[in-house]
Amino acid sequence: MRAEIQTITNEIQTSLELLRQRLGWETAQHRLEEFNARVEDPTLWDDPANAQKVMRDRQALVDALETHDSIQADLSDNLELIDMGEAEGDTDVVAEAEAALKALKKRAAAKELEALLDGEADANDTFLEINAGAGGTESCDWASILARMYVRWAEKRGYSVELQSEQSGDEAGIKSAAYKISGHNAYGWLKSESGVHRLVRISPFDSAAKRHTSFCSVWVYPVVDDNIDIEVNPSDIRIDTYRSSGAGGQHVNTTDSAVRITHHPTGIVVTSSEKSQHQNRDIAMKALKSRLYQLELDRRNAAINQAHDAKGDAGWGNQIRSYVLQPYQMVKDLRTLHETSDTKGVLDGDLDPFMAATLAMNVSGKSRAEAQGD
Repeated sequence: MRAEIQTITNEIQTSLELLRQRLGWETAQHRLEEFNARVEDPTLWDDPANAQKVMRDRQALVDALETHDSIQADLSDNLELIDMGEAEGDTDVVAEAEAALKALKKRAAAKELEALLDGEADANDTFLEINAGAGGTESCDWASILARMYVRWAEKRGYSVELQSEQSGDEAGIKSAAYKISGHNAYGWLKSESGVHRLVRISPFDSAAKRHTSFCSVWVYPVVDDNIDIEVNPSDIRIDTYRSSGAGGQHVNTTDSAVRITHHPTGIVVTSSEKSQHQNRDIAMKALKSRLYQLELDRRNAAINQAHDAKGDAGWGNQIRSYVLQPYQMVKDLRTLHETSDTKGVLDGDLDPFMAATLAMNVSGKSRAEAQGD
């Protein structure tokens, strides 16, 4: 078999292996039998909410099993067609099967990513915060570049973006910004972006044209669903109002009635600067509950908790990703070692390969590249 077909085949088999890992292949059929037994139980609908959850979970498992089996069958069928076509000298059959394999590779990769987004809050909308770190004006400018990068990424996915709050830099850029990004799996995709992001470039603010290093921290947490009950003791919070300011723009609503809520037990501070003070209080309280919910998720999930603890201050030694524009072009994730020389594409929002690599690593305990090498 030609090297190209073997490479495509290996890619598809890797996607199938990661799908099986996510599915819990060894127990999947047993779990389906349990679901089928529960669905046939006439008392199931005595609790409609629970019954709907059981039906959704069962259907999700059925869909995942069917997807895996379909991809596996298509792979076997097309490889068999290639062998037959080559044996009979039928180049048309071989070409058709090769084209089908290439399409199957894309389908398998897409299903692999979908399977990774099944965490408790992955499907939720998300809040994203950006804060300039060490580097003064340089880092404030870097924060504005990061904000643009994430807005562009969200727009490419058809997500809506709302600016919740923004603090301008003293000379350029922004000191901080908070966004709400709405769309299916918004949190699941963006959660891997939490951490410190490092930029190396020739400074546009340095007349000597020297290379500078800047840092910003990014923090991502899910928007809490209405059916999740998070209690906030009024005595634990302080609510302040202040005059907001920002650069404005297509996605931005700013007013003079911004609200800041401080949660004393955790030190969490959330802000909002929407259309009215009443609306701002509501938005900020939802953001606070989301942050508290994220803390609870962290306690349940050791991997997420370790990542949060490791994030550290926005400075040397704590970065998760480096964006190098000088003396060469490279963006490299320090967790997965995924990298690209297309720095312009990344800063224009082409972040999916980095997110996918981190999601795959979190599931399997190793990078996708390592999985392919096994």
